[in-house]
Amino acid sequence: MSQRTLPVPDGLDGMRLDAGLSRMLGLSRTVVATLAEDGAVRLDGSPAAKSDRLVAGTWLEVDLPDPDVGERVVTAEAVEGLVVLHEDDEIVVVDKPVGVAVHPSPGWGGPTVVAGLAALGISIATSGAAERQGIVHRLDAGTTGVMVVAKSERAYSVLKDAFRERTVSKTYLAVVQGHPDPSDGTIDAPIDRHPKHDWRFAVMTDGKPSVTHYRTLEAFPAASLLEVELETGRTHQIRVHFSALRHPCVGDTAYGADPTLSRRLGLDRQWLHAHRLGFHHPADGRWVEFTSEPPPDLAHALDVLRAAV
Repeated sequence: MSQRTLPVPDGLDGMRLDAGLSRMLGLSRTVVATLAEDGAVRLDGSPAAKSDRLVAGTWLEVDLPDPDVGERVVTAEAVEGLVVLHEDDEIVVVDKPVGVAVHPSPGWGGPTVVAGLAALGISIATSGAAERQGIVHRLDAGTTGVMVVAKSERAYSVLKDAFRERTVSKTYLAVVQGHPDPSDGTIDAPIDRHPKHDWRFAVMTDGKPSVTHYRTLEAFPAASLLEVELETGRTHQIRVHFSALRHPCVGDTAYGADPTLSRRLGLDRQWLHAHRLGFHHPADGRWVEFTSEPPPDLAHALDVLRAAV
């Protein structure tokens, strides 16, 4: 990985970061946007978003993977626990295990869904940035569950539009500390990168609109099992929203979870699972839904909580 540090010239003052940096480095705007989303672009030392406006004289720092982020070829690598729930000519739906990123990114050397599909001989769409071709949405490496990947170029276009227009149904299961009040509700709070920790996100006044709906399924002495529906799809949205309410996901020590409770439940990651995904099939428009049940580590933690009731 190499780092480029360069000042913003007067001629690019006021231009969006993705457009300006594309001109300065000769990269596509899609590649620049990917770098920004992965935290690899900084303005005067602070993480930058693709839509940030450039200011003449400020300093840009960019982490560039070697040899060329725009030309990286995905290596096939078997991923233990990656389960194909459905496959046809247009899409492949998988149950993603914990500790697996969706696609390669700067700083991530672990397994990915993209490499796992390649190892299974499943070809995916070539649309999108080089490292995330066919990817229409993402799950955190520490979040398990159901996700869809486009196999055809048509599916990529249709599904990207569906996620953008919020016609996709995304339902998660989450165990959070304590008992949210009200027990069923909506969290409408904008999210952006944390001002001090570039690997975290936070509720910020000038952040992107973010809406989370939830209802309580079960209440335990120390925690609650929630069904969560995302209206928007911001990075770490569920984790950030419930942390802001002082009800972080159990096990999510990065967002303020109690480490003692995490140890008692045997968790070393957030209790968060993508349970159900519904969308109009890109081939014929029919509504399809796919589900995934919580894996053993999350099921065990739930058993321990239920035993304490």
